[in-house]
Amino acid sequence: MKQIQPAAEHSSASSFRFAAVAPVLPGLVLTAAIAATAIAIRNLTGWMALSPLILSILIGILIRNGATVPAATQAGITFSLKRILRFGIILLGLQVTAAQILSLGGGGLAMVALTLAATFVAIRIAGRMMGVDRSLTDLIAAGTSVCGASAVIAANTVIRGKQEHVAYAVACVTLFGSLSMLVYPLLAAPLGLDARGFGLWTGTTIHEVAQVVAAAFQGGDVAGQFGTISKLARVVMLAPLVMTLALAMRSGPAGAAKGAIPMPWFVLGFVGMMLFNSAVPIPAGISQALATATAFLLSMALAAMGLHTDIGNLKAEGWRPLALGAFGWLFIAIFGYAMLKLFAF
Repeated sequence: MKQIQPAAEHSSASSFRFAAVAPVLPGLVLTAAIAATAIAIRNLTGWMALSPLILSILIGILIRNGATVPAATQAGITFSLKRILRFGIILLGLQVTAAQILSLGGGGLAMVALTLAATFVAIRIAGRMMGVDRSLTDLIAAGTSVCGASAVIAANTVIRGKQEHVAYAVACVTLFGSLSMLVYPLLAAPLGLDARGFGLWTGTTIHEVAQVVAAAFQGGDVAGQFGTISKLARVVMLAPLVMTLALAMRSGPAGAAKGAIPMPWFVLGFVGMMLFNSAVPIPAGISQALATATAFLLSMALAAMGLHTDIGNLKAEGWRPLALGAFGWLFIAIFGYAMLKLFAF
């Protein structure tokens, strides 16, 4: 009997753990399946600039508006939208090192920081003047100024905009970032940009990491390297931006209206992972596997947002947010080019 009792206790503990996990499993399976489908589509097409995050939210929206999402999946969808999202953003820090960022030099870092800050502020001002919802304005500003869809979903942890706002903001960074991939390489020669200058301009002003890589490497390897590194510098600035938004909303009237705004402590995990990656060399194979896992987790979060998005509510937002996205796209391109010349790149 003494040997049976521990086994019974172990069985009971296992049953308890399964009972705790079971409610979220159907939704996790659904969001994971969508993320896997998005990555498979990207890999099959061979177009690496096709972001699985964006594909995931599109597939989620199609399912939400073209079929009935089972009620049993709701707990797992919510789990993906909150816990999986935060874990994915923490792992995002493993894609950057301090040495990469510092390699830009003081002028390069100042150019990136000033362009990001000016763009965010300009979009917020323009959004207020155009009558765009404040939450949607902030999401478009975050996605345009920092790092596309990843910045949108990270910022929304404190902004708490509607899922339709998230989808609209992601649509804006997708549309205008894709236009940048096509337009920027055609402008390098007319604007008198050498390989380094073109790379810095793309990395400082184009929305998504994949879009930057697709555009910058059209200018050669040097342009591609500078574009990637300057883009990673913007990714690092995601942490202070989200923390600043949280502090501003906690102290402002919007915070009072929405209840207590949680501090996004997970962004400190993002910084911690970046510092770890800077101090401990990670083998290339493991680093690539972690990058794939990060994209998968963030794609699950975007899939969950798509599964919560009603197209009717998305259409109801009208044309003004799209015009605001266009304004942000033009502003960051022009301001970034001005900073490029100011710092003599």
